[in-house]
Amino acid sequence: MFVRTERLFLRPAWPEDLDDIVEALLDEDIQRNLGVAPLPSTIEGIKAYIEGPGDPRLPHFFMYLRAPGGPQLVGGIGLGRYEGEVEVGCWIVPGQRGRGFAGEALRAMIAQARALGYRRLVASHFADCVGTQSVLENAGFRDTGQVRSRHSAGRAMEVAVRIYTADLERRASPRMDMSGPAMIAQSAA
Repeated sequence: MFVRTERLFLRPAWPEDLDDIVEALLDEDIQRNLGVAPLPSTIEGIKAYIEGPGDPRLPHFFMYLRAPGGPQLVGGIGLGRYEGEVEVGCWIVPGQRGRGFAGEALRAMIAQARALGYRRLVASHFADCVGTQSVLENAGFRDTGQVRSRHSAGRAMEVAVRIYTADLERRASPRMDMSGPAMIAQSAA
């Protein structure tokens, strides 16, 4: 399965992506700001992660910028389960931050989650990552006002996180509606 947005392809990793993904996932800042579990931090672990079977109800994608010189890795995004909720998480490589890619990918994942039949998504961000707040809110998430302590594998400690939710049963605003020609979801055969 892959998703196409205005500027990005959200898709599984391919073997030829390994070097770019390894470089990104070994970045200390990316590992530090991940939630519950760290992404793999060895070449063998990353290779097993991208080659392993995925849950079609909890898709994980790598984001690639559609660029004239060929696709460029922008980050990753996916759905997972945490404390009985379906949660979305994403990361952006440092050189691609501040260009709106996280919001674009989040809006696409909201549409994907809605198509999968989910009624609500949860997202969180570490309280010291203040830029994430506006990204989540602009993508349609609402701040619940809750702050929880959550273990960060990348930091090896408990860290305060703010909790956000997106109600997927509510009609999408024009800003969140990704059902038009800007997004196409396809299944890989």
